Amino acid sequence: MEFSRLLEYIDLFYSELERLDMNKWNYADGCVLSAAEQLFEATGDSKFRDYILRYADCYVLPDGSIRTYKPLEYKLDDVQPGRALLFAYRETGEERYILAAKNLLGQLERQPRTASGSYWHKKIYPEQVWLDGLYMAQPFRMAYDTRYGKKDAYTDICRQFENVRRNMRDPDTGLYYHGFDESRSVFWADRKTGLSGSFWLRSIGWLLMALTDTAEEMDRRVYDCLRPLQDMYKDAVKALLNYRCAENGLLLQVVDRPDLEGNYCETSGSAMTAASIFKACRLRLVLTEKYLPAAENILSSLIKEKLRIKDGRPVLTDTCSVAGLGPDIGRRDGTAEYYLSEPRADDDSKGAAALFMAYAQYLMLKKTEPCV
Repeated sequence: MEFSRLLEYIDLFYSELERLDMNKWNYADGCVLSAAEQLFEATGDSKFRDYILRYADCYVLPDGSIRTYKPLEYKLDDVQPGRALLFAYRETGEERYILAAKNLLGQLERQPRTASGSYWHKKIYPEQVWLDGLYMAQPFRMAYDTRYGKKDAYTDICRQFENVRRNMRDPDTGLYYHGFDESRSVFWADRKTGLSGSFWLRSIGWLLMALTDTAEEMDRRVYDCLRPLQDMYKDAVKALLNYRCAENGLLLQVVDRPDLEGNYCETSGSAMTAASIFKACRLRLVLTEKYLPAAENILSSLIKEKLRIKDGRPVLTDTCSVAGLGPDIGRRDGTAEYYLSEPRADDDSKGAAALFMAYAQYLMLKKTEPCV
């Protein structure tokens, strides 16, 4: 596989901290930081470590408070960058970083929940569970509990995944719907099932990475919790791979609707799928010989078809800029047409981070898997 263009893009992307928002604590920046951590683990290049530490230093005050973070909004999205705080604490030993991580953990301890025990996605989305939220909260929570807690959160973490599998998995396709309203009252939810109407690729990508990242952070001796995550991942990724595009192995923005005009092979969700498979192979959650070829095909196609040269430099194309559900009636209604109406972005942080994660996980797998 040829990586020269990707390596050039990685160097350009991480050459400037200004690539990140820097005005608001947010999950998209957090994904870029998570990718940097994985690249540091894969390559040992200190520039990725330094990138994370510069970001953390900009946001975390001496008392552990986080600039611009608003805990009473109860946004699971705001928990994701906490993984960078755990990294910063490990690398520097500075107390402010673990205090900041505890502030995020405190949000989760108070986070509103559905009757079945799942976190609300945000305070403004009552009774709603989104696949995104599993990735935003659970790997951080598992990492904190494994390293600094008593492993007493394990059962609840796994129960929240099990709730999603029970409520949000389509039995016919094995695919997962983006959102679930346990109250079945919000305008985008089916009145009988509470589910949103379509299979949005990036949301399934969030789910796949949530499963593998949470499994990686878990003490593997706690097998009763690990096995359900492994089973859920194997079932979910197997179902998703049934919908790869024949010509390049990538996946569509609306996963199961190749008939729709304007549907396209989307970058971020495809990259998330590959990243999760490489990690699942490394962790031996799936059989390498069965799943590795699909992940390699996706990564190769992303580099060849989505990482294009424009004005003499590499540009990552075809990432869905943003998508969600509600809260306003008539907006973001969860239909296939809605997901296709959201703009595609070049050099979007979520797409770039996912591609970098896929590459980092590929490198780590190659180091640890003598059979591949």
